Amino acid sequence: MNGAEVANSATRKGSEHPDAPLAIHDLTVAYHRRPVLWDVDLVLPKGKLIGIVGPNGAGKSTLIKAVLDLTPRASGRVQFYGKSYREQRHRVGYVPQRESVDWDFPVTVQDVVTMGRYRQIGWFRRVSKAHRQAAYTALERVGMADFADRQISQLSGGQQQRVFLARALAQEAEIYFMDEPFAGVDASTEKAIVTILQGLRASGSTVLVVHHDLQTVPQYFDHVVMLNMRVVAHGPTEEVFTEENLVKTYGGRLTLFDEAVRAVTQHRAKK
Repeated sequence: MNGAEVANSATRKGSEHPDAPLAIHDLTVAYHRRPVLWDVDLVLPKGKLIGIVGPNGAGKSTLIKAVLDLTPRASGRVQFYGKSYREQRHRVGYVPQRESVDWDFPVTVQDVVTMGRYRQIGWFRRVSKAHRQAAYTALERVGMADFADRQISQLSGGQQQRVFLARALAQEAEIYFMDEPFAGVDASTEKAIVTILQGLRASGSTVLVVHHDLQTVPQYFDHVVMLNMRVVAHGPTEEVFTEENLVKTYGGRLTLFDEAVRAVTQHRAKK
């Protein structure tokens, strides 16, 4: 085997990324033959809070749905710890956009969170006291234990978001995907969610968050993916979240990132 063959063999072997929580190769997603994501390649690190940012229509939510097999892929390969999503589903937690959920469905807060335990429970099997306790503990972590018996339709937007977060916590996953968890919540709820996400990171979990508030990116995330149909840049926030990359990602929409650039400058000045 010559040098080139050795290099190619090493590349093929390394492309599996068995230790990476998420590895995406050549991912393309199209709706009605129009590309929404194009040729996405990403290998993300363990134990990080990762923000996914980009303008409206950039494909941020589509990226999450595509890697979780919720949206068909035109091409590409996705691996979780070196294997397919189907094989690793038990290691993955997901918090969708709150607007995508039928909150009028007649179910209690406790029931919603217990649904996060179904992979451990098994379908059509009785929910044990231990699983209900795990769900209740998750509700305590998000400050919603007192609402366990309340119908979900009776909750405010911020409370609903906390319940969905509790359901994800009840899954006891290793990698979490959260699609705009801060949308429509008040400042105290956002702060509570950030604290929970930081706790997940401290426990070794990887958390990916679709996020819109550019000013808080340096404060919240240690890794960032900047997306506009393609991956513009990704890596440690200190290195990647720059004025140059903001211009590449958002184009001429200066009002969107002027404040973000100011936030980056202030964040670095404090260090």
